[in-house]
Amino acid sequence: MAFCLRSICSPIVCRTNDNNKSYAIDATNIRRAAEIADKSAGFTSPHPNFGCVLAIPGGRVVGEGYLYAQGTKSAEVQALEAAGELSKRATAYLNMEPGDCHGDHTAVSALIKAGIERVVIGIRHPLQHLRGQAIWALRGEGVQVDVLGENLHNKNIEEAIKSCLMVNAPLLFRAASRVPFSVLKYAMTLDGKIASSSGHASWISSKQSRSRVFELRGRTDAVIVGGNTVRRDNPRLTARHGGGHFPVRIVMSQTLNLPEVANLWDVSEVPTIVVTQRGAKKSFQRLLASKGVEVVEFDHLNPRDVMEYFHDRGYLSILWECGGTLSAPAISSGVIHKVCAFVAPKMIGGKNAPTPVGELGMVEMSQALELIDVCYEQIGPDILVSGFLQPIPDLTPAIPSVEETFAIDPTVSPHDSSIIFFYKTWDPYGAFSNFSPHPIRMSDDTGGYETWLSVEHYYQAHKFVGVRDPVARKSVEDIKSAKSPEEAARMGRTLLRQRPDLVRSDWETVKIEVMYKALKCKFSIYPHLNLMLLSTAGSILVEASPHDLFWGGGREGEGLNYLGRLLMQLRSEFLGESLISNQTSCSAL
Repeated sequence: MAFCLRSICSPIVCRTNDNNKSYAIDATNIRRAAEIADKSAGFTSPHPNFGCVLAIPGGRVVGEGYLYAQGTKSAEVQALEAAGELSKRATAYLNMEPGDCHGDHTAVSALIKAGIERVVIGIRHPLQHLRGQAIWALRGEGVQVDVLGENLHNKNIEEAIKSCLMVNAPLLFRAASRVPFSVLKYAMTLDGKIASSSGHASWISSKQSRSRVFELRGRTDAVIVGGNTVRRDNPRLTARHGGGHFPVRIVMSQTLNLPEVANLWDVSEVPTIVVTQRGAKKSFQRLLASKGVEVVEFDHLNPRDVMEYFHDRGYLSILWECGGTLSAPAISSGVIHKVCAFVAPKMIGGKNAPTPVGELGMVEMSQALELIDVCYEQIGPDILVSGFLQPIPDLTPAIPSVEETFAIDPTVSPHDSSIIFFYKTWDPYGAFSNFSPHPIRMSDDTGGYETWLSVEHYYQAHKFVGVRDPVARKSVEDIKSAKSPEEAARMGRTLLRQRPDLVRSDWETVKIEVMYKALKCKFSIYPHLNLMLLSTAGSILVEASPHDLFWGGGREGEGLNYLGRLLMQLRSEFLGESLISNQTSCSAL
């Protein structure tokens, strides 16, 4: 990917201090680490990009290294070997926190053994099970560790952080969205056409631009096209960039209305995968299989499901070279993260000439999608315009965020605390779930108390409490008497979707308060639950639902995790005050 490491757009201005000279050295060396981290692009399969720069007091660089491929010598070890004895008391600059994927701690152990005095890290590791582990281990051995944006702040630092984010954008997007990092690439004329009215498209862009496309392909796990591209262009989709990595070719076709003879069916050098609707043209599937082409069927063929499938197969990045018919649904489904448009100084015209993006359902210019971090580069006579459709994901999970976690519960150290996940009621901390089978007694409008079989029963019913409609009133009673929290949830969610007019008008503003009151009652009237909650003091609580992005933490920390927030807030309150005050709206059973 052309990440424009040298041209950082719209830098964020932060506070400066008297350490500008030191910060400038730190920023320069971190940017260098990010630059060399990208050196293996095109030569090996896409992988997390690690670079390491060693500098002695005064700023002189004495060693460098980068990870060439997964399973090869780490960037840190290479840099230490290059520096030799000069490593002792040097500073190590890492564009990203080391990831101990194999349990051997090689990078961390090497830094400690060599006598490194200080480690400066550009960004924390984006994968949750690795994030903070190396930092904790280094600090535990007395090594000073500074993380850009956390321990160091100023304009130069922000620019250095940006370079670290850019060089590992595929990993960051993949970790946050659970789909491979996807780039939409196309070449078009100045009047926005990707082919003539007859479909002829060779060549819109220059030879120099086509060479750049080969480089882009070499940086990806796979290149994807639609059936129209196969029928019209008969592409090869090879890299031909001089490197050693050749991406898989993927064809996405609903009906398998494809030619029996095509360049993509030659898998002697590069494999091809065809994804299609389940049951489509079984005879043609057998033909493809006989040629060595892999066919994968989907119940409902769409870009989101296809990308989730290839995420599960371990793909890190994918280049989309399709036409407008496929690019539009890919954009609409949110799987396209970046756009690379090669604009040639040509005009072809044609009312029916195809354009790079099909119908998106937008009718006003205010609805237009705007690229972020846009870069412009002249390539021969063409202009490459590139930018992100989505912002690069923040390294810190939405919950718990650094500031909010500490504000909710001051006993929590924002980065070094342990994280406790809970989700299903049979988990070790499953009693924290709003689905746990713990009845609660809550005050009602008459001044008395009502018993609810679980927090979830109370929460779902209160979507419709106070609505003057017989159906709403009956629904409250039905939910209250549901046999299980799961049934109560299903009833409440179904009614919300089918009859949104029955939902109380203030629900979005009061739903957090409703959940908070129910949770407070639950953890007040059950001493063992209260003790369990208090026993987690200092830990971050995350509701690990992979699909509920409001109450849960999501698959990779992208969720808001409001349930975890409320529990940490309650824990802080319980640690600091008597439970007597809790009896005002809640009664013991």
